[in-house]
Amino acid sequence: MEQPKEVITFDPNEFVLMDLNQLPSRLLENAVNEFAKLPGIGKKTALRLVLHLLNQSETDTMQFTKTIEEMKKQVKTCNKCHNISEDELCSICSNPNRDNSVICVVESIKEVIAIENTSQYKGLYHVLGGRISPMDGIGPKDLNIESLIERTTKEPIHEMILALSTTMEGDTTSFYIYRKLSSSNVVLSTLARGISVGDELEYADEITLGRSLVNRIPYHGK
Repeated sequence: MEQPKEVITFDPNEFVLMDLNQLPSRLLENAVNEFAKLPGIGKKTALRLVLHLLNQSETDTMQFTKTIEEMKKQVKTCNKCHNISEDELCSICSNPNRDNSVICVVESIKEVIAIENTSQYKGLYHVLGGRISPMDGIGPKDLNIESLIERTTKEPIHEMILALSTTMEGDTTSFYIYRKLSSSNVVLSTLARGISVGDELEYADEITLGRSLVNRIPYHGK
């Protein structure tokens, strides 16, 4: 009769007290280093996460790794707005109940999630993939600006909301888009200044962000 495998458990707190440069296993150290690459995760937190996985059953651990692998292989960006999607068009662009005459221009997918959480916006989006920043070597051609301009010629866009961060880079990006669309009939607006100057949009609370969307103001390149 086959003997059941011995289950080995680890106390994360016990290992955290150790010198993280002297872990007892090379494989453990490699795993900790990979987790520590995640934003906001230090070596101690990474070690706790790795030890937690080691304490789980093999089935649970394999399900965890399978989920991450599937996400990496199957999640892509929407062909129209560059939002996260599993198909050619994301669930927002393909939703017939959304207002296709309004586009909200954001820097990243994080802002899409933040705005959707307000439940105050029913239009479409366009994710730029960043903001113009000469100091970081990021110019207009590095962003999804040309595809945004192209959408105004192919879709019935009446209004474009420039929901970019109120930083120098965000204002520069908004002004660039304003100049590119100066000869079009698209109405440009920006968030009301319930969002403090210099703040990142993703960190605004839902109530403030929602009110800023509802009370948006015309944008005239200033």
